[in-house]
Amino acid sequence: MNTHDYATRDLEIHGWTVRVTSYATGGRYHASVESVDVGARFARADGATREEAESIALDKARERLARTPRR
Repeated sequence: MNTHDYATRDLEIHGWTVRVTSYATGGRYHASVESVDVGARFARADGATREEAESIALDKARERLARTPRR
């Protein structure tokens, strides 16, 4: 399977700079959210559209980052 429609963007969630990466493969979209500072991926999701996959991954990221104390 080939990947296509690859995109990345940086944004801020609860004071953390994160990178959202999404792409399509096999008729589904996949998205992940990682910390730009640390490079740790902490949320992933799949969906029928890019918007759906990114929305689910970002919801997971917001929930997890809200519980993470800033040092």
